[in-house]
Amino acid sequence: MTKSTQPTSSGSYAADLAAIIAPERLARSQASTRALQASGIEGNALAAGMIAPDFTLPDVRGEMVSLSDLRRSGPVVVTFYRGTWCPYCNLALRAYQHMLPDLQALGAQLVAVSPQIPDESLSMAEKNALEFPVVSDLDNTVARQYGLVFTLDAETRERYLGMGNNLVHYNGNDAWELPMPGTFVVGQDGIITLAFAKADYTQRLEPAEILAALASQRTT
Repeated sequence: MTKSTQPTSSGSYAADLAAIIAPERLARSQASTRALQASGIEGNALAAGMIAPDFTLPDVRGEMVSLSDLRRSGPVVVTFYRGTWCPYCNLALRAYQHMLPDLQALGAQLVAVSPQIPDESLSMAEKNALEFPVVSDLDNTVARQYGLVFTLDAETRERYLGMGNNLVHYNGNDAWELPMPGTFVVGQDGIITLAFAKADYTQRLEPAEILAALASQRTT
């Protein structure tokens, strides 16, 4: 994805960011990503053909949003993001906002899920002018059911705190857990038709792939 609201590829954005980050900080971040990849966590994530766990979570105004309710009118795209402090998450959600009219034209809805407290979810929704539900999955309860959750190691916690990313503040607990960024296209029958989850947080599912999956469902 690029820095615009119309993404091309997440890899290009990663290259842009790498150019301005201090080499030592970048190397530490990349080492943490490699360790997470080596843990095999990606194999824990739900895959296409599996049943998407239902959930009911509060949105930024305290109203409850249920996956099963959303599915009554068509397929649903469920995207898990790390937090308002993550530049890649902001970029991805802005890109998904840009595709929202095309997604809705295919009869689908979109919901974004993070472990943040509702006030932080509200901040994310407002600064990116998001017009789809943004819900709070406190303690990563739902993300855990989707196989996405991991615990940050001590070195990564220290690095995050040095950047001002205090997850105790953002998430309202001291667990220091995050979800892998993951996006799931869920059919009206509750079956996952497209699944994407990466330990490398710079990688996100491109809007074009989401729209292609939804279009394919309408023709089958």
